[in-house]
Amino acid sequence: MNQSAVTTTPVSDGVRQALEISLRGVQELLPQDEWVKKLARSEATGQPLRIKLGLDPTAPDIHIGHTVVLNKMRQLQDLGHQVIFLIGDFTSLIGDPSGRNSTRPPLTPEQIKVNAETYYKQASMVLDPAKTEIRYNSEWSEPLGASGMIQLASRYTVARMMERDDFHKRFTTGQSIAVHEFLYPLMQGYDSVALKSDLELGGTDQKFNLLMGRHLQQEYGQEPQCVLTMPLLVGLDGVDKMSKSKNNYIGIAEEPNTMFSKVLSISDTLMWDWYTLLSFKSLAEIAALKAEVAGGRNPKDAKVMLAKEITARFHSAAAADAAEQDFINRSKGGVPDEIPEVSLSGAPLGIGALLKQANLAPSGSEANRLIDGGGVRVDGSVVSDKGLKLDAGTYVVQVGKRKFARVTLA
Repeated sequence: MNQSAVTTTPVSDGVRQALEISLRGVQELLPQDEWVKKLARSEATGQPLRIKLGLDPTAPDIHIGHTVVLNKMRQLQDLGHQVIFLIGDFTSLIGDPSGRNSTRPPLTPEQIKVNAETYYKQASMVLDPAKTEIRYNSEWSEPLGASGMIQLASRYTVARMMERDDFHKRFTTGQSIAVHEFLYPLMQGYDSVALKSDLELGGTDQKFNLLMGRHLQQEYGQEPQCVLTMPLLVGLDGVDKMSKSKNNYIGIAEEPNTMFSKVLSISDTLMWDWYTLLSFKSLAEIAALKAEVAGGRNPKDAKVMLAKEITARFHSAAAADAAEQDFINRSKGGVPDEIPEVSLSGAPLGIGALLKQANLAPSGSEANRLIDGGGVRVDGSVVSDKGLKLDAGTYVVQVGKRKFARVTLA
């Protein structure tokens, strides 16, 4: 974790505590000394800092990977600062090229409207809605017009734009870059100008865009924002960042039983990263729990605690308790702590072929017999349809009482 330069500014106890909260789990806080000065000024004047998070409504649901930055927003909100939840209804028309090796298809206005309707409702499961400012970047982006867009584009060079890692890689490998993709970081940066933000949050893949906000604020005569990046949450497969396209995600609107069982399916190693980024337990509590596991406590106990905490946050404590009992009942003792990891290709793949290729059944006919007998479960649910096909993703597959495998299908 890079926390930028060590702070040299003298700080009060209140500012020191706010800095510790700001730094928990972060990848980078840039420039840290500027952030400390902003915190000190806020403490002295009583004026809350303006903290911005923008999300493009590219899908109708938010997954728990998004809540990594939302959790940080809530922590800063609880310190008394003004958080701004920005819905990128205009930037979604362009399509964010961050981390992509091809042009992202822009969404239609109709798709954006449908998706945006659920975004803030779901974000309010983490943020305090009474203390959250919700904005849409079409408010200032559409009035900018063609002449304003040209003026904005004049404030950044093509050479600097091509320093961006994904653009550079695509250019050097001969992959196309559409001109409109250059507009995305410019428009995201202009959001910071319009909102006069003091701090912008995002994932590590957003660093270039966040720094663009600093540059443009200086161009427009504003004090530049600080930038805070959070690590990208690794998904259920333990390999790639959580993503709907990878089918390795947990939606925050998913049913309690599904949410609980999915958390239990992650590896023991990944669990500790999730604790740091998703749990509201203190770092000291997490360290103590990790020490207990290292000393012999069953890691499943810690994983159950995490599953219950996450399920309770988005549903209720009672729903989390019920999900735990349901999981025990359905899996007849649950998933063992150590199960084989299997990688298969050919998605979508029929359940019979999957069982055979994962060495969970000796043949397709035996796989069908096991399904007919109710002896096959996927993520804790009994499979009754022999024609079931599984899309790309990671699944805990159980045959009988004792045969398990965590199957990653691509």
